[in-house]
Amino acid sequence: MQIADRTVASFHYTLTGEDGQVIDSSRERGEPLAYLHGAGNIVPGLEKAMAGRSQGDAFKVTVEPQEGYGERHEEMIQVVPKSAFQGAPEPKPGMQFQGQGPQGPVMVVVTAVEGDQVTIDGNHPLAGKTLNFDIEVTEVREANEEELNHGHVHGAGGEHE
Repeated sequence: MQIADRTVASFHYTLTGEDGQVIDSSRERGEPLAYLHGAGNIVPGLEKAMAGRSQGDAFKVTVEPQEGYGERHEEMIQVVPKSAFQGAPEPKPGMQFQGQGPQGPVMVVVTAVEGDQVTIDGNHPLAGKTLNFDIEVTEVREANEEELNHGHVHGAGGEHE
């Protein structure tokens, strides 16, 4: 069976950055990632490269930022007063917080703290980066009706509800 819309694909991956450093790997967790093809559950460039693949296929794919997590947007970087973090732990670089953006909740990362000013970045940490995937397809199957209705995989390697 080939990966196509309405199928569930499971795969192991190792993601490296432009410098060759490992960013993430399913192999370290010991369980492949499962996703519903055509539902936008993985970055577009990787989903396009997965189409037509079958169990046992192993390949490498490079995904440019516009087909990955998008370009970085400077307007997503803001300086806010430390008082905006009342009731939260003392902000330090690297900490993540959920903020409220124009389209709803946004994860932000504290990038700097200077006096009473905190710089936060709402860009995805991999925005603007070229992503290199080393893929091994471990399973391809038809999605069940519940998965199709919910738009994601249930069970091992997917969402658990």
